Amino acid sequence: MNPDNHHDLTGSPGTNKMSKLIKEVFGKIPDGSPVDLYTLANDRGIKIKITNYGGIIVSIVCPDRHGQPADIVLGYDSLGDYLHQKMYFGCIVGRYANRIANSRFCLNGREYELNSNEGRNHLHGGIEGFHKKIWQTRSIETQEGSGLEFSGVSTDGEEGYPGRLAITFCYILSHENELIIRYKATTDKPTIINLTQHSMFNLCGDMSQNILDHELMLNADRITPVGADLIPTGELRDVSGTPFDFRQPATIGARIKSDDVQLGYGNGYDHNWVLNNQGGSLILAARVTEPTSGRILTAYTTEPGIQVYTGNYLDGSRRGKGGVAYHQYAGFALEAQHFPDSPNRPEFPSTVLNTQDTYSQTTIYKFSTDI
Repeated sequence: MNPDNHHDLTGSPGTNKMSKLIKEVFGKIPDGSPVDLYTLANDRGIKIKITNYGGIIVSIVCPDRHGQPADIVLGYDSLGDYLHQKMYFGCIVGRYANRIANSRFCLNGREYELNSNEGRNHLHGGIEGFHKKIWQTRSIETQEGSGLEFSGVSTDGEEGYPGRLAITFCYILSHENELIIRYKATTDKPTIINLTQHSMFNLCGDMSQNILDHELMLNADRITPVGADLIPTGELRDVSGTPFDFRQPATIGARIKSDDVQLGYGNGYDHNWVLNNQGGSLILAARVTEPTSGRILTAYTTEPGIQVYTGNYLDGSRRGKGGVAYHQYAGFALEAQHFPDSPNRPEFPSTVLNTQDTYSQTTIYKFSTDI
């Protein structure tokens, strides 16, 4: 990025406090297309950097209980590293987040075959998913704060999906230290859709430290257990008496090494929790507290599920911002979503989008401290 080549995009002041938005150059992709980096900042110490490549959240800087700022998301310093990443750090995931078994699904009596990119299965939208798109971008002002709106099209047949999908999503940094994420999409023929945001957090702000002492609470009574290939079995399993019961806060590391078949399949937590929200309203989904810094991340969503991933397959071979090696459990993700493999599980909440309907979703990450 070039810090000397930037533009202040802040709108004219109104009656509300103004967040600040700055645009700068982040680099170019191999075909020469330019990529931009945007900075959103409010007057309460939150600063978020976002690029129009993949809608990636590059950094989130927020203060600890003593007012000391630190970056709390995993990622990279350069665009080049994002072009070659395999961990989906910070990106928007689609057309279908998580896994679809055997890269196939049936819709209205027709079978569709998707690109396989995790063995025989389809993961996070496939080989050239939303995480690799350059999105059209414009600045927006709302009552909540300043933000960015991203828009684009997924063509009919892209990665094997039916329908021309028109998508918009926005990031808004509120005056209440919330990152508000809203999604909308329409299609010209029946299709499936399941979008999420894939930032990985470490609330202590030191990515050389793991997240096992972070305290996690989940508003969920059940999970969708998986087989060895991480595809749901179709069961909705009660978390009572299992390492998956986070209805009362517990550290992520307290039971992650338990002798549990599900933890063995995921090499830790990499599972979908069934949120106590089947009505589509915005509810509390999760809260994570880091004891040393006092930082708290609270997640709200309209989605029926949330995937918790604890960086189980980070092994130190990837170096992120500042050259820090990302070791196992260096970060966690809270991916608000519909359930994995829903197109092949009619008993799960539907992910079908018809031509007369509009897909919409809201997820909020709220940043605070314990004092």
